[in-house]
Amino acid sequence: MIPLMLDLSGRSVRIFGGGEVGARKAAFFADEAAVQIFSRSFSSRFSSLPVTSQVLDVELLDDQTLGDLIKGAFLVVAATSSPDQNNRIGRICRDLGVLFNNADGEQGDLQLPAVARGEQYLIAVSTGGSSPAVARYIRETIEREVPCLDRMILLQREVRGALKQLPLSSDERRRILSAILRDSAVNSALNTGVDQAVAVVWTRYLQGRSPDGC
Repeated sequence: MIPLMLDLSGRSVRIFGGGEVGARKAAFFADEAAVQIFSRSFSSRFSSLPVTSQVLDVELLDDQTLGDLIKGAFLVVAATSSPDQNNRIGRICRDLGVLFNNADGEQGDLQLPAVARGEQYLIAVSTGGSSPAVARYIRETIEREVPCLDRMILLQREVRGALKQLPLSSDERRRILSAILRDSAVNSALNTGVDQAVAVVWTRYLQGRSPDGC
């Protein structure tokens, strides 16, 4: 499998299974896609999610009827309590050319990673399903150890623009940007704000430089 970032705006995601696993999967997609849930019963967690739901029992549906529910979906998640039913949903998805994620059963086309998300970044971590706990640990470590990552990205964007105006080689620009990432004074200033960090960067890296090389 390879990592991809997908724009699911307006795409249909259909989830079979209304338990805690189904709710967790729905929460992953709900803010981006049009999510529909099919299940005999629903976790209370669904009440706070922007999804639609339909009460039905997958085990009572024949393949044709189940296929009709799947047709037109961009992605389907099988999160029922039955691996056999999840696998059946997967086989129908493959026949219809629909992307499929299996919560319990035969591996589908894709896996859902643990995600660290900010306003300026999105980091996805996966262990290929071997250890969701490790993926979650890595995500939590990123969030804990780099709390000002959003601000650092904004700072880097501003500094990159300034460096492009200076008579520097690409290697020199990369060295400066890399040094800023590891500079404890810059990271300390970011706790206060981007403007404060810009002032530190200017003093430590840009002072005395100008576009004409003077």
